[in-house]
Amino acid sequence: MSAKEITVPTDLCDAAGHLSPDSIGWARHPLIRCNVTGSPLRKKKWNYWCVTSPELLFSVTISHLDYAAVMFVYALDLRTLRFREQTVLAPLGGGCRLPDEVDASAGYSGKELTISFEELDDGTSGTRLRVEAPNFGGRGQALSADIFVRRPDGHETLNVVVPWSKTRYQFTSKQEALPAQGQVRWEGQTYALSEGEAFGCLDFGRGKWPYRANWNWAAASGKSTAGHTIGLNLGGQWTDGTGQTENGIVVNGRLTKIHEDVVWTYNRKRYMEPWTMRTSGSDRVSLVFEPLFERTAKTNALLIRSEVHQMIGRFRGRIVSEDGEAIVLDGLLGWAEDHSAHW
Repeated sequence: MSAKEITVPTDLCDAAGHLSPDSIGWARHPLIRCNVTGSPLRKKKWNYWCVTSPELLFSVTISHLDYAAVMFVYALDLRTLRFREQTVLAPLGGGCRLPDEVDASAGYSGKELTISFEELDDGTSGTRLRVEAPNFGGRGQALSADIFVRRPDGHETLNVVVPWSKTRYQFTSKQEALPAQGQVRWEGQTYALSEGEAFGCLDFGRGKWPYRANWNWAAASGKSTAGHTIGLNLGGQWTDGTGQTENGIVVNGRLTKIHEDVVWTYNRKRYMEPWTMRTSGSDRVSLVFEPLFERTAKTNALLIRSEVHQMIGRFRGRIVSEDGEAIVLDGLLGWAEDHSAHW
């Protein structure tokens, strides 16, 4: 059964911080205002950006866990598989700014890392991502990034409210296949990102989570074999039993919301082996994911413990759009992850 489509601006919760029944569902645009309040230590906020091009995968995140903020930046040269990552922990979230709205500017300022997500509406809607890391990855060399991610008029995105209970819930806005351009300077090399080849992905999250959580997430952006611009978002585990999924595909800016679960098959002892993702009751998604690189990130800092295996690689197979068109993917660049958290 299809979940409710939301078509008007709606508050996520009421004045007491309880989930509003009107917000439960999905939307083609980020119509939910994340007025999350109450429940000390349970509120979670993040803005995750990843930009991919033929040469580079670059990602930057600002997250606030209610008792600490965690910022991380990583870069992977897709030709040599050279990889660096830097993580900064800010107790109580000092220097971190994460508004309620998806289309609001966010940022973090610290000695080791400066991040700016500046929303622009000067005739061209989008987000300017700027990062300065003077000692990136502790290697004594700087990383600098300046990227503009454009939001084309009418481009649809995947926006879902997941209800565990009236006091535990999450709004997620997954925005795929956004044209990107700019540059990343890293260890003496400049990576030029050009629109048409580079794409941005936003994972915006606001909500109240249980202390223990597990999830799968897969995302990709690029061109199909027929030349369609494709955005792919698939999830697993964390939405089980809620009546909601975060599964969807965007074809040339038009969202196909997938309401059925996706079955994930992969080897937790050998993450570099191929993964498969298939819709549970139809042929809407039938994909094999072939990893190129494994990013493992572990955190063990008092209240925060997490472990993520994020595989970067390519998707091959078939997806079916809302109008029944079968679309072949042959090497669509993206990632798939297995994540567990105590937070």
